[in-house]
Amino acid sequence: MNMTRLLRFVIVGCASLILLGCSSLPDTLKTDNPNLVTDYQVWQSAPQAEYALRLGGVIAAVTNFPQQTRIEVVNLPINASGKPDINQEPNGRFVAYIKGFADPVALSEGRLVTFLGAANGSEKGQVGQFDYDFPVMDASQYHLWRIEERVIVNDVGSYMYPCRDVHCRNIHSSTRQGRVIQEVR
Repeated sequence: MNMTRLLRFVIVGCASLILLGCSSLPDTLKTDNPNLVTDYQVWQSAPQAEYALRLGGVIAAVTNFPQQTRIEVVNLPINASGKPDINQEPNGRFVAYIKGFADPVALSEGRLVTFLGAANGSEKGQVGQFDYDFPVMDASQYHLWRIEERVIVNDVGSYMYPCRDVHCRNIHSSTRQGRVIQEVR
């Protein structure tokens, strides 16, 4: 009986630790709306519809006006945690308006962002000299993400070369190979 309880306790404890390690949606991006749209293609097909939206991507431009801030975003698909997927191709662009002043240094070009808000039609603009019809959202909340990089170096350890004499080759002078892993956090 005690062994069963101990086993149950260990399993529940391990499962809790695993779930704590999983990423979850930030509080600023949570909503109770069951009709939330997170797919850019669905929204772009009918930008005049009154959707509740959660979309993200890379900031392309920030413009401050007296009463609001306009943020142009290159859309990237987002996952269940609201993180933009940097390994996917962009789907298009959209504009998010935030009430009041937003610091253009904090919301600088190239930063990853996810917005929560409501659809508000579309507006005409330009990307370079190309005329573009931007879907517009009124953002109520947003979350800035950062990209963390880690380097994994593939080294062959000295255990592969059992010779430890002065006449053996130095394995640390050979070329090393590795890769850079980028994660959105």
